Amino acid sequence: MPVFDLHCDTLTAFLSPLRCQDTLDDPCSAFALSKVQTIPWCQCCAVFVPDGLIPQEALGYYRFHQNSFQRQCEQHAREASSCTTAEAICSAWDQKKTALVLTVENGSLLGAGLEQVEELRRDGVRMVTLTWNGENALGSGHETDHGLTPLGKEAVRALEKAGIVIDVSHLNDAGFRDVLEVAQKPFAASHSNARLVCPHRRNLEDGQIREMVMRNCIIGLNYYSLFLRSDGKNADFDDLYRHICHFLELGAEDCLALGSDFDGANLPPCLDECTKVPALGEYLLDRGLGHPLVEKLFWKNALEFARKNWP
Repeated sequence: MPVFDLHCDTLTAFLSPLRCQDTLDDPCSAFALSKVQTIPWCQCCAVFVPDGLIPQEALGYYRFHQNSFQRQCEQHAREASSCTTAEAICSAWDQKKTALVLTVENGSLLGAGLEQVEELRRDGVRMVTLTWNGENALGSGHETDHGLTPLGKEAVRALEKAGIVIDVSHLNDAGFRDVLEVAQKPFAASHSNARLVCPHRRNLEDGQIREMVMRNCIIGLNYYSLFLRSDGKNADFDDLYRHICHFLELGAEDCLALGSDFDGANLPPCLDECTKVPALGEYLLDRGLGHPLVEKLFWKNALEFARKNWP
């Protein structure tokens, strides 16, 4: 079964003299190109911009890692393709290649000026989270309580005009409400779970999920134990199943996808690397979700979202 994963941090996670400089094919990483060669796989690769950088520093950080992404795509051209559309993803799969999609986690670089949106568009960026955990020029993450700034609301409009999807993962509740007021197009929560099942502020409230369902948005399930269960224990497949069932109860059958957070969080042993994802599919089938539904979750919903929202 194909896999379409909306979020990983592999691109920026392990860039050091002690690790493989080809971060997307580091055998020590949770996601690596060499580990998924037998599976039709699409991986959204985030340039994760840490909090605390001033906008110009964040922009330089983004440019460095965007160049790394392009260099690695060229170096691994036999195994992978940089993709910006659903058609390109399907073409990569037809050629037995992994599809790689560039995204940005933390839009702090847009504090340098909204003219940078055009640079992101030219670079093929398909999604941007407005914040990470703290505050930036656009708004506030889940560790703070402020909503979007005036610049943040302008950024939503500018990103949508450029065909770049807004990503609300990490955004706090006030910021989410602001996005609902400003956004005119479907948006994403690339790696977020259900707050009623696990009461963490990074997870989505039921009202937020219902609103995303009504707006034809996409939600990627995060594998991080802390966002799957609240007792401090390692999560297992059953924890993901509970979140999936809750999303389904809220009508999210056509909006639910995968958003692993590979190489961005300490993941549970059952899903601590990409080779274990097919076992999740088998588990969900054994639990009776049915092959058509598991296919939607694993790849069809995300691909259809890309087809409609990645021009």
